[in-house]
Amino acid sequence: MRKILSTILACAFFALPVSSHANVLEHDSSDPLYLQNAEELLSQTYISYWNHMLRIGQGFSYGMNPRLALGANVHYQHHFNGELDGFSAIDLGAIYRMTRASDTESHVISDLLFGFKFGGSSHARTPYYADSTYYAGIRFGRQWAGMTLAATIKSSWVFDDERGMSFIDFMPEAYFRIAPKWRVGGGFTIRKATNKDQATGDDYDQEWLHTKMVRQYGRTQYIGHIDYEFESDEIQFGGKVNIVF
Repeated sequence: MRKILSTILACAFFALPVSSHANVLEHDSSDPLYLQNAEELLSQTYISYWNHMLRIGQGFSYGMNPRLALGANVHYQHHFNGELDGFSAIDLGAIYRMTRASDTESHVISDLLFGFKFGGSSHARTPYYADSTYYAGIRFGRQWAGMTLAATIKSSWVFDDERGMSFIDFMPEAYFRIAPKWRVGGGFTIRKATNKDQATGDDYDQEWLHTKMVRQYGRTQYIGHIDYEFESDEIQFGGKVNIVF
């Protein structure tokens, strides 16, 4: 893992960022700091396979104004090696842009994230007994024409009289626009939970390595990704289609 971190940091250090241009960033919906314009609708359709599990999902988000976007997403999973089929919780969330690149001399962008998850099958929830989950966080970073460096910190809370818990996710990412229509990205998700499941002993801590490649056609992006989870030693493969209307 140390070698992987060194490689990503070296790429970020030796890249030659230039001043950002609106036409380069405007519809780059895979950028980790992307926020659509007012009255634009972003559709995200995705599919992934991991640990004998096929997941298919759909999300939508709408730009209410230049600083605020509201969204919702849900997915369905099919377990080929068991009975863990079902729909996930419905995720209703929002992104609010606190500072834009033009607001500060450092050109750092910062966003507030918050939302609520409810319903769904116990087979497709984390943790399985969570009828509802609340979350909030912040993402921040800087965009250049050639690359974006960003990080997200998000905390989630499950309120339960006997099994209440919370977990925090730290998600740094580096994203490179290597050609007019091609992008690549890599990052990590490190999750730490307050406690294990009292009934099953399940540990909700996770450590993910993420990689992705993006092909852009106007307002549409086709994304392929490979992810590795260190705790379970499993690999996830997937694809996504982003369309900005």
